[in-house]
Amino acid sequence: MDLRDLAYFEVIAETGHLGRAADRLGRTQPALTKCVQRLEAAIGAELFSRTGRGIALTAVGEVLLGCARQMRSTMDASFREVKAFASGEAGHVRIGTGPTMAEYLLPQVCGGLIEVAPDITVRIFIGMDAVLRSTLRAGGLDILVTPVLVGEEREFTINVFDRDDVVVAAHGHPLCGRPVTIHDLAPYRWVLPDRSVAMRQWLDRVFEANGILGPLVHIETNSIITLPRLIVESELLSFTSTRNLSPDRIGRYVEPLRLDLTTMRRHFGIVQRRDVFPSPAVSRVATLLLEKGRLLGHGE
Repeated sequence: MDLRDLAYFEVIAETGHLGRAADRLGRTQPALTKCVQRLEAAIGAELFSRTGRGIALTAVGEVLLGCARQMRSTMDASFREVKAFASGEAGHVRIGTGPTMAEYLLPQVCGGLIEVAPDITVRIFIGMDAVLRSTLRAGGLDILVTPVLVGEEREFTINVFDRDDVVVAAHGHPLCGRPVTIHDLAPYRWVLPDRSVAMRQWLDRVFEANGILGPLVHIETNSIITLPRLIVESELLSFTSTRNLSPDRIGRYVEPLRLDLTTMRRHFGIVQRRDVFPSPAVSRVATLLLEKGRLLGHGE
């Protein structure tokens, strides 16, 4: 059954006259007669009966008209959906990130999306770096917002923005308020994420390069929520983004130990698979993530 025949059939049924339908459609009357004949042959029943100078739908014709209208409505809705998807105004995007970016960057991005593209839905997966990359490779995520590892631009498409991480201690800690060296840090215990996290690996390498076995890690955690009380109540040192040091965050409890050697100026990035062509919605979200990430890196 031809969709064009159904569209012509609707007009014929609405006008109740082949001639008027032909005028509206810009087709010849014999062409519309053949359209009706094709539909009747496909269905195996008559669709119209003669009524004076016009035609009227049979009972079968009435049923077909209802179906034709429903199909047209579905087709119109489907076309609008595909058009919205193609323009990046609709779709589903899966984002993987760590706790800090989830707290500071993603709310801004989601708020912007709701304003400009409310039909884009988002799933946020928060995890450790290694898990995020494995999930991206397996096709379970579309975009990562994560520290960029050396050399991984050979595997992934990456767009970069920057962020600093610093050593922090509770207010009143013996190291606060005075110049410190990396050797001053060596005797103290730390609360840090596990060794699979890029930031922890970097800090370990800095200690080792200066002849120190590594930070004395007493507690491992990937939760930024637990950091303030762990640091305050235990005098543990930690390592965190300067973004977390605002007064309404852990800046109420801790202060940075300004040591250039242990200030990690990290390249954060929007990381995507090279072998997958992103949907328009994914591209739109990636652009917004990069824009907001760069503003975040400049303290705006």
